Order: sequence, then structure tokens, then C-alpha cells
Amino acid sequence: MKEKNAFFVTTPIFYPSNYLTLGNCYPVISADVIARFHKMLGKDVFFLTGSDEHGAKVAKVAEERGMGVKEFIDDVIADAKNLFKLLNVEYDRFIRTTDEDHVQTAQKVFTKLYEKGYIYKAKYEGHYCLPCESFWTESQLVDGKCPDCGRDVVWQEEEAYFFKLSEFGDKLLKLYKDNPNFLQSISRVNEMVNNFIKPGLHDLCVSRTSVKWGIPVEFDPNHTIYVWIDALSNYISALGYLSEDDTLFQKYWPANVHLVGKEIVRFHAIIWPSILMALDLPLPERVFGHGWLLLGGQKLSKSKESKATEVYEPRILAPRYSADALRYTLLREVPFGSDGAYSTENFLKRINSDLCNDFGNLVNRTFAMTKKYFEKVVPSQNELLEIDNAFIQKVEDARDNAIKLMENFEVSKAVIEIFGIFSLGNKYIEETMPWVLAKSDEKRLQTVMYNLLESIKIGTILAQSFIPEGASKVLNAYGFESGKGFLKDIEKFGLLKSGITLGDVPVLYPRLDVEKELEELQTLVDVNKK
Repeated sequence: MKEKNAFFVTTPIFYPSNYLTLGNCYPVISADVIARFHKMLGKDVFFLTGSDEHGAKVAKVAEERGMGVKEFIDDVIADAKNLFKLLNVEYDRFIRTTDEDHVQTAQKVFTKLYEKGYIYKAKYEGHYCLPCESFWTESQLVDGKCPDCGRDVVWQEEEAYFFKLSEFGDKLLKLYKDNPNFLQSISRVNEMVNNFIKPGLHDLCVSRTSVKWGIPVEFDPNHTIYVWIDALSNYISALGYLSEDDTLFQKYWPANVHLVGKEIVRFHAIIWPSILMALDLPLPERVFGHGWLLLGGQKLSKSKESKATEVYEPRILAPRYSADALRYTLLREVPFGSDGAYSTENFLKRINSDLCNDFGNLVNRTFAMTKKYFEKVVPSQNELLEIDNAFIQKVEDARDNAIKLMENFEVSKAVIEIFGIFSLGNKYIEETMPWVLAKSDEKRLQTVMYNLLESIKIGTILAQSFIPEGASKVLNAYGFESGKGFLKDIEKFGLLKSGITLGDVPVLYPRLDVEKELEELQTLVDVNKK
């Protein structure tokens, strides 16, 4: 049985057939923010990401590049891990479907489904899209092409094993009805019901004889296990399901949330729960279908590689402006669950307005005044006036709202609430004018400065999931071990101890000349293209 305090968050494992762009990083950053936030809440978190490494497509790309498949994949994975490190992503496991423990679990899952009567052998005839590695019926095609990517499909016939997906339509409808939070948002539910379940689910091809780069079926090695069982089973193979040591599986399964792109919701909201039902395993608590990162109205992904790389290269942006800036802007600009436009100019402006002005300026002003007036010592909180009580109430409301929103995975709304605390602090400074109080009323000054320091502490602890580098510098100055704070430290306003000596905080996010930066970025891009 899953442990009460355990929290398991996953991203879809990416397909290593190309170069990772900012669009590929968005769900991983989102999952990292969610994982970090729940750690702050005191949860025992396991964050899983990884790569889906089998199939004809990746073998074809490796061949085109004159490389062995594993050699090609190893290079892509090394680049991905370096990129995630650059973006300050802290996963607990990066699973590869070529990992031996995954191979063994996938084979055991396939065999178990076969022995339970959910998999049978037959002949496959149908339309196949190589880039998506998906089979489609005639009615599912759009103008004769793949409904997902719009590319041409080919007719294929071969012996294959099939999973009895057609038996799960009513069970899935009941799942959606009885568990309205299982799939978000409601538009995703309507899409699954109206486009796939109500028209009638077809049994699913789960093996191939024509694809050799993959995991062989244990009892019929001429067949290779197809992506639906191979890739999807990573969520339980990573935890040791059907292995000699299933401690992690017993502790963390079922997943609290699968974060998936909206284009693969069907796999996670129809195929995956059906497989789990067939295995008599508990289902994930939630499947959250996030939107796409858009550039010029188009999806920012591997299919738009050249344009995305030229303008939105994370390997240029993160070192130049910080991982914090990239993480914050992505999750602030893109409404979580919906598509969101992203531009370099908006990215730079967000650094100036939110990170530099609202957060950085508030921190540096407040710490500078504490140093000037109290020699870095946190003053006492004395009698509160109406303006103080109103400020404190607004800070506490923002804290509570942010926590509720994050628990419901409304990430972009939560970060607005959190940074609203810093805006409140800046307004409070202007209303109370500490520099005037310093000349006339020291007790009042003490109260104002205490309230400012406490509000910054609360906001920074909440913000540390989004901007871990900057938040760590601030929290270190408050004396937090390893630069991290937890929910217990902000359960109520006033937990900051008077009398402690604060450390120094450097300039967190330097102000940018946006026009100059745009010009210099273009130069960097041109150099990288050569």
C-alpha cells in the first residue's frame, strides 16, 4: 500500500530522435517545480523522467547519421541530462527504456497480460505513421493523413499481438465519471470520450515483427514489444514492479500525477489506465494534459527545430540569464494546461519587471535598510496598525492561495500569487516610508522592517520551486540550512525570530537593456550556426 506521505510525479519520457528544444524542456521544468513545491510541503517526493529509446524512427535517424543506434542515443541522452542540469532540474531517476531493469519489467508485463487473456496474436492491417509510430483506422485519418502530425501514412500488414483495448470503453467512462479529477482539463475528457471511446475502441497492436530495435517478447522473440507497453510501463518499471525489490513501487505507486503533453493524452488517459486495469493495479490519481509552448502560433517542438533553436536556444539563454529566469518566465507566461505564446522579448522584459524589480529590488532595499538601521539584526515586531494588519492578511491570503493552486497543479496561477507577495512588499515600503520613520519613530520602524523581512521570507520559500538559485541566496541570508525552507517555516506570519543577524544578499537579477540583449542574442545565434 502506498505510503501516506509519498508523492510521485512523472513526465512523459521523450523520444531521442532529435535535439531537445525549449518546448521539450517545458514539461520537465513544470514537473520539477511541482516536485520541489511538494517537498516544501513536507512530502516524500519521487520525480521520474527519462527517454523512450526503441522503435523504427530512432533506428532510422541513427542510420541516416551513420551511427549505431545505442551510440546515437547515448549522445542525445548525455546532451539532455546536461541540459536538465543547466535548467536546475532535480529528478530522482532518469529512466531509459534500454535500462536492463526496464527491459525485464516490460517483458514480464507483456507476458502477464498475455497469460491473463488480454493479449492475443492476429494479423495487423492498417495505416501507420512512422514519425508518430501510431496506427490509425480509415475513419481516424484526416484528409488521408495522420491526425496528429499531418504527415503521410503507409499501409502495413504483418503478424502481431494485440491488446484487448475494446473491452475497456465502459470502464473508462465510469472512471471519468467517478473520478472527475483523473483527467484534466474537462476539454481533454470530452476529447477522449467523443473522439475515441464513444465511436468504439479498437484492439491495440502491441508487437511488431518488422521492427527489430526494441525489446523482444519473452515467449515469442520474433516479435518486438511495441511502444504502448514498452514506453508506458516505464512508470512502474522505474519503481521495481515485478522485480525482486519492489520497495519503491509499494511506497510510491500509484502516481499522484502524470504530466503529459496534450498530444499524448490519449495514450495516458485511455491506453495506460486500460493496461493497469488489466494488471489489477491502482490507477494514477491524475493525468494532467498540459498545452504547447507556441512560437509564432506554432508548436515549439522537435518538428520546428531550426526556428526554435535559432531564437529560443535554452543552452544560450540559461547560462546568460540564469536557469531561474527561464524557469520563471516559462511557467509565468504559459497558462498551465493551455497553449501559451513565448517570445525572447517577453522573456527579457519579465526578468526586468518581475525578477529584477519586484523580487530582487525588494530584497536588496529591505536588506540594505536592515543593515543601515539595525546592523543586519532582525528587529522586534511591536504594536500593529491597521495598515500592518491589512498587509499581513494579504500576504497570508496569497500564501494560502498559492498552496491550494499548486496542490491542484495550477502552476501559472500559483506563481502569480507568490510574486504578488513581493509586489505587496514594495507597495508597503512606499506606504510606510521606513526612511522617514528612521528619523522619528524607531519602534514603528522596527515593526515595518520586521513585517517586510517576514513577508520576503514567506514569499521566497514559496518561490524556491520556481527560482531555486535566487531563492537559495536569500534563504541562506536568513540562516536556512542548504538555502531551503519548508511549510512549517511559513505556517503563520511572525515565525521569523527577532534578534538573529542576517547575511548579505548579492544583486540577484541585474537589470537588462532589452534592445541591446536582443542584438547580442542574434549575434550569439549566428555564431552558433556556423
